[in-house]
Amino acid sequence: MTKQPNITVVIPYLNEAESLPELYRWIVSVLDTAALTFELIFVDDGSTDNSWAFVSQTAKQDQRVLGIRFMRNFGKSQALHAGFLQAKGKVVCTMDADLQDSPDELPELYKRITEEGYDMVSGWKKRRYDSYLFKNLPSKVFNWAARKVSGIKLHDFNCGLKAYRYDVIKTVEVYGEMHRYIPVLAKQAGFSRIGEQVVQHQARKYGQSKFGPNRFIKGFLDLISLWFLDRFGRRPMYFFGLMGSIMLLLGFIFSLYLGIDKVIINPGGRLIASRPEFYVALTTMILGSQFFLAGFLAEIILRNRNHKLRYKIKEFIPQNSKGNA
Repeated sequence: MTKQPNITVVIPYLNEAESLPELYRWIVSVLDTAALTFELIFVDDGSTDNSWAFVSQTAKQDQRVLGIRFMRNFGKSQALHAGFLQAKGKVVCTMDADLQDSPDELPELYKRITEEGYDMVSGWKKRRYDSYLFKNLPSKVFNWAARKVSGIKLHDFNCGLKAYRYDVIKTVEVYGEMHRYIPVLAKQAGFSRIGEQVVQHQARKYGQSKFGPNRFIKGFLDLISLWFLDRFGRRPMYFFGLMGSIMLLLGFIFSLYLGIDKVIINPGGRLIASRPEFYVALTTMILGSQFFLAGFLAEIILRNRNHKLRYKIKEFIPQNSKGNA
């Protein structure tokens, strides 16, 4: 493909051999009908079934298909990042491979970016076909907390169906398990036009969900990390220095009180080392010094940081120039 395609669809997957053929035909039908040039990037996150066989065979037949295969399972964030590195479309969309996201939404998402000027548009699964107690209710609590912390008014941060301007995916670095918070990462990078679109959610047709309940715990911890990085990521000394100063001040006050009491008020009283206040003063001063040291080290690391994503690609199939357009 010599010209920049209108749209790139990045599809991370894990053991979705049954759904991939149907998903591929569905996407191609929708985008061909909409007269949009496109490329499909399938990222195999360590599948152990026959998923890769379908992707590799399809890539040989269709020049619009590109395949990336990891050595093992590294996670959805790493899969998205690998797809983003290869994406060339003016608009880059992401979607899950389990057929719960509808490709029929792609043309409208493309228009929201190109015609309405959004930097990114996130899907909102307003009506979900998941268990209310184990998925819907925790998801509502999680999204409420994410809105409060980030200030971004989205109903569904973790929806896999999203659309981005090309510049966004080439700027934002998705690492760890931060795929849930790409809207937050985009906002922190300066892309403030973030929209939302109600999308159709479908019941899972094949297989089982690859995400357990622990994803909500990880999600909340990641949210705290993002909040901290947003507030103090550029100057960590502001946080650690403040905490260290407070503790050192408390330790100094206790030490001063003990010294005045022993020398002036009650010279014949107990030894300073036998009083509880002495250990409070000692502990707070030690902790204050450690916070200061942590701040200095964080500032040094910040100036030499280089995020290295921990995944290894086992196979890479470039677009086949001899395939069918």
